[in-house]
Amino acid sequence: MAGSILSVDNVGNAHPETPGYNLNLYMRDHRHGGLSPAVVESVAGLSAGVISTLVVHPLDIVKTRMQSWSNLAALIPPSPFLFIFPQSPAGFYRSAGQPASPPTTVTILRSLTSNSRPVLSLYRGLTPNLVGNATSWASFFFFKSRFERAIAHANRRVRPSAADYFLASALAGASTSVLTNPIWVLKTRMLSSDKGSAGAYPSMLAGARTILRTEGVRGFYRGLAVSLLGVSHGAVQFAVYEPAKRVYFNNRIAEGDVNPRLTNEATVVISSVAKLVAGAVTYPYQVLRSRMQNYRADERFGRGIRGVVRRIWMEEGVVGFYRGLVPGVVRVMPATWVTFLVYENVRYYLPAWMA
Repeated sequence: MAGSILSVDNVGNAHPETPGYNLNLYMRDHRHGGLSPAVVESVAGLSAGVISTLVVHPLDIVKTRMQSWSNLAALIPPSPFLFIFPQSPAGFYRSAGQPASPPTTVTILRSLTSNSRPVLSLYRGLTPNLVGNATSWASFFFFKSRFERAIAHANRRVRPSAADYFLASALAGASTSVLTNPIWVLKTRMLSSDKGSAGAYPSMLAGARTILRTEGVRGFYRGLAVSLLGVSHGAVQFAVYEPAKRVYFNNRIAEGDVNPRLTNEATVVISSVAKLVAGAVTYPYQVLRSRMQNYRADERFGRGIRGVVRRIWMEEGVVGFYRGLVPGVVRVMPATWVTFLVYENVRYYLPAWMA
């Protein structure tokens, strides 16, 4: 386009950037195949959550069990929610009064695959994880889209700034956490136990009934405060991801390519950088959340955020806050790639499919 410079907004549309650019053009609720941008974002997020969960669920079990390990494991009666099994060939439990050895990725995988139904063990707790991830991603992208537009409108910006993306993602993350925390409590407890172990939840519904009967509604919101602190992860991630996408598109546009589709290669690179930056500064909160949401959390890990932090620091030191980091890193990149590849492709192609 002669006489103007093209730029890309937060939904991937190229626009001429001129002094007289109309803010209403950006803020207008464009329809895509009869769907609003927020609905497109939600469907893309839902698809990403489902597929990524199916791919990486076994590693999620390993990460969750490592995050919930505690030196107190050998000092209290074995529980199906300890993530460390007395019947395991790795021999995690020692005699009373002696500390149990920290579990490793290998020993946990060995314990999961050494029984007669290894595949079912590797996908233990899939239902709450699937429901939780699908609901979370769909809700997050829906809220994020709405908050981005509202913030940009309030600030009269043509395009959201990095700070706007941070704020919109933080608000979207907080809203999503409140909606989905009960699912994550169930998921954490089911992933922490072998089906058939004493006290293990046989199903998501049975687990919900048990929590309601023994802990009340409050039990579904264990770890919510930590989860709300954890919205900083998504906020940092998208404060890096969205501006990086904009730079990528503007560089392409400068070369004469106005196709608004993010290539798969670019998606992998940009999402990796954003995830690594966010993960480096927010991983400890995931450990806190896993321990607070677990069965008999007050007895095993301490009461409240302050109690859990104090106990981890006293018994495990700094290492305790990064328990499960290795499988977390192994898991996080494939999960991130799958999530964002599905999200970006569904987000781009869905309007055409619906047209």
